[in-house]
Amino acid sequence: MATKNNEKLFSYLESLHKKYQHISDQLSDKEVIDNHKKFRELSKELSNLKPLNDKYAEFSRAKIQQQETKELLELSDDEEMKDMALEEIDQLNKKLEELEDEIKILMVTDEGEDRRNVFLEIRAGAGGNEASLFATDLLRMYTRIAERRGWKAEVISTTYSAIGGIKEIILHIKGDKVNRYLKFESGVHRVQRVPITESSGRIHTSTVTVAVMPEVDDVEVELNLKDIRIDTFSASGPGGQHVNKTQSAIRVTHFPTGIVVSCQDEKSQHKNKDKALSVLKARLYEYEQEKQHDDIANARKSQVGTGDRSEKIRTYNFPQSRATDHRIKGRNFNIETILDGNCEDMFNDLIEIHTRKALEDKFEAIIA
Repeated sequence: MATKNNEKLFSYLESLHKKYQHISDQLSDKEVIDNHKKFRELSKELSNLKPLNDKYAEFSRAKIQQQETKELLELSDDEEMKDMALEEIDQLNKKLEELEDEIKILMVTDEGEDRRNVFLEIRAGAGGNEASLFATDLLRMYTRIAERRGWKAEVISTTYSAIGGIKEIILHIKGDKVNRYLKFESGVHRVQRVPITESSGRIHTSTVTVAVMPEVDDVEVELNLKDIRIDTFSASGPGGQHVNKTQSAIRVTHFPTGIVVSCQDEKSQHKNKDKALSVLKARLYEYEQEKQHDDIANARKSQVGTGDRSEKIRTYNFPQSRATDHRIKGRNFNIETILDGNCEDMFNDLIEIHTRKALEDKFEAIIA
């Protein structure tokens, strides 16, 4: 990286450092302390800035130490002292390179977003019954991913197809950095295989859509009760049979956006209502995020996709035992391994691609 570009990069970091100090000062102000909403917002922003601010401070100290060692080298006549200074400068150069790489990663990493739990929605798309059966396979895959990573996956709502497959299911997945990995799952998942209902052995292509919605706190989404309607109805299970003859299922309609959320898996109407409202808040958060992204960047499209449901992100080819993520170039994965939830390599590739592209965009904006 050129020196001029370095100067611009760390001028940007200096401005972030000043912002960090300003927020710290604000949090000591009595008016801010008394304003609980403002205090929470600033505390969250400070927490998100802290890793980058700490790393920048570490870089600045190493930079000062490097300059002092160079000055000592120029002033010293002692050969042994010069050798020691040269060795230290070499070590400091390596440390500065490592710190610069770490800073770059932090610049495009949103720890607050990565730490969120998620609501994950699986919905059968094109392909009828075969799509609903593959939706069941994806449910098992995400359940296995959760088990492998020590997460907890809870079913919020399920709608079954006539043959017992899944038309739609919503999972609430909680654990360590759930959104960091699952945010790349949003999009269209395509399956190519011979359905169990196909007697001629012809390969069919079906699709399932996956949507990943980060869970939000109540203070992050303002939900006006005047903007929603809550209806009750009787829950039903696989094949359409009644699960609960009482009106325990809940449907929530949000008038301004047209978003509708249903929840029927709990026997308690109160629990179904709480879960439905939680999913609604997550969808409203996703809705606002998408609006912001549309306003900010139509000029460039991320290599790893926007998470739009119309994007085909992955193909599961059963005849060739191959899973292909279309955002990862030149590599395929074993389909049985992936569907058993062993997706670590694939997730790491996606994170690397996303980080590299985000770095290019971020650095280009800084030096422009």
